[in-house]
Amino acid sequence: MFNMNNIKKIRSELNKSQEEIAKELNISRSSYAMWETNNELIPIKRLIEFCELYHVSLDYTLGLTNQNNKINTNFNSEKYKLRLKEFRKEFKLTQEKLANILNTNKSVLCGYEKGRYIIATPFLYTICSKYNISADYLLGRTDHPKYLNK
Repeated sequence: MFNMNNIKKIRSELNKSQEEIAKELNISRSSYAMWETNNELIPIKRLIEFCELYHVSLDYTLGLTNQNNKINTNFNSEKYKLRLKEFRKEFKLTQEKLANILNTNKSVLCGYEKGRYIIATPFLYTICSKYNISADYLLGRTDHPKYLNK
């Protein structure tokens, strides 16, 4: 899986306690602590909220890159729907094939592409790490870079 140690690093750079971050995210300190210690997976909506609140890159937070680019734009649902489908077509993946790679079913992928719900954190991570594509780009938070620079 993946390592969320960068959220601890970001918190330290901000000189904030777990309690302060948790309060700003409107969650319990214990939930936040579970994310930092990789004992619980951070839900994608909370991950996006964290990144938007502190203007940090999803790519850096997920450990996909070592570069902590400051991003001041928010999740864009319209770009997300288009970019997820564009990504799949660029790599010549059917919904069924990508669903198999993600160990889910085609209807889940269809729901993502239609914007019914946001892609799950582990699915986003798998796509980005396997295809070297930026999570920030896929979720419409940035237009460049499209591909990851490790």
